[in-house]
Amino acid sequence: MRREREPRRAMHRSLLPTGPSHVTPYDRRTVPPSADGFRPQATCPPTADAYTQAQTRREDRLRRNRDDPPMPKPRRVAVMLDLDWPYKRHAGIFVGFQQYAQKQGWDSIVDEYVEDTLASRPSRSAPYDGIVARADAGLARRAAAAQVPLVNVLFGSPLQKELPGVYPDFRAIGRLRAEHLLSRGFRRFAVLTSEQPAQALEKEAFCQAIAEAGHACGVGTVPLAPASSLSRWRKTERAIADLMADWRLPIGVFAGVEQWGRMVAQMCRARGWRVPEDVAIVAGHNEEALCERPHPTLTSVEVGYERIGYEAARLLDRLMDGEAPPAAPILLPPRDLVVRESSDGFAVEDPLMASALRFIAANSHKTIGPAEVAAAAGVETRTLQRRFRKHLDRPIAAEIRRVRIERAQRELALGRRSLKEIARQVGFGEAMRMYEVFRRELGVAPSRYRRQRQTVRST
Repeated sequence: MRREREPRRAMHRSLLPTGPSHVTPYDRRTVPPSADGFRPQATCPPTADAYTQAQTRREDRLRRNRDDPPMPKPRRVAVMLDLDWPYKRHAGIFVGFQQYAQKQGWDSIVDEYVEDTLASRPSRSAPYDGIVARADAGLARRAAAAQVPLVNVLFGSPLQKELPGVYPDFRAIGRLRAEHLLSRGFRRFAVLTSEQPAQALEKEAFCQAIAEAGHACGVGTVPLAPASSLSRWRKTERAIADLMADWRLPIGVFAGVEQWGRMVAQMCRARGWRVPEDVAIVAGHNEEALCERPHPTLTSVEVGYERIGYEAARLLDRLMDGEAPPAAPILLPPRDLVVRESSDGFAVEDPLMASALRFIAANSHKTIGPAEVAAAAGVETRTLQRRFRKHLDRPIAAEIRRVRIERAQRELALGRRSLKEIARQVGFGEAMRMYEVFRRELGVAPSRYRRQRQTVRST
């Protein structure tokens, strides 16, 4: 039998070319791969050394797993923002907070009674690692007793200066309103406000900016929550009507909340006053449901509550890491002012200027320049340029560009048309031209502006 097997072995060896990388099934001689890529596999059983090496590797893995620290549990963070109130100052902060929480992998818990949750566990470990809330004194005491970091986002809280907090810069908001109405040529102003701390700061900054421009500002106090009862509604109507009785037209009006702005617009229509030519209105903090319907739509300030929520979460993260709280609250400036119909006009007593501005408003979507505007007003271009410099402190071309930008901003916020269509509709002609103007004047591309505004609207 041995003699019979030897020729067979020789035949197999002749078929498998020899080399350093493969083993024959008979005598373990190494062979290289064949020309067609065939790689014969060794059929030798594993040796005792191979079993030993595998066992050693397995033990090493087990040892490393025992020595490695356990994966940390995600931080549990409570959110108390009164989310049953359908306002952007609640939902927007929640959205911004969640954006940061998801990045950090936090376990985010909506707990509108977090104070009671802390109180129910006096002898056990704290249920939360941190809290972001519209805080009051009771919650502050419980959080301090449980040694749980707390970040406040309620500007009117009595503990505003004592707790770490992130808030809108209401002084900057008030000044932004004043600058907008001043830029529209108004020289008489009125404020509808309440004793609420945020509105008090806005009113103060608004009146200061108006005074710095050399003008006076009338201030009237109006009840909050006018729809809470019939008597309160009637009281609010009487308060606004009494204020309007003293107004001299044209006048720029700052209303602290959107509802007051709506009531002013309705009373103007009843009196035969034009909005915005006679009365320009800037109201509230851009609650779109109230601002964008009915006619006239309301100009308002976009505070940027999402950023407040994001920065509050970031501050809480630092506090949970053991950092000391900041010495003062963090104040964030407003995102922008959303110009709508209620202030999209100019108050000028010069009939020549009024004629030119009406022509620009009606024809800015066309190919017009200073010469066309001057021809429509019936004067030389040089004469009209001097009038624009005197009344608006800018040339005719800048005013045409401003009108086109504001109308493009409104269309971008609605998000219904392409950039090419919007550029053609508002008078830029081409999308590239609109891009260049936006980058130069606003520091942002039209597409990015649209994303920002649509993010705010979705909140």
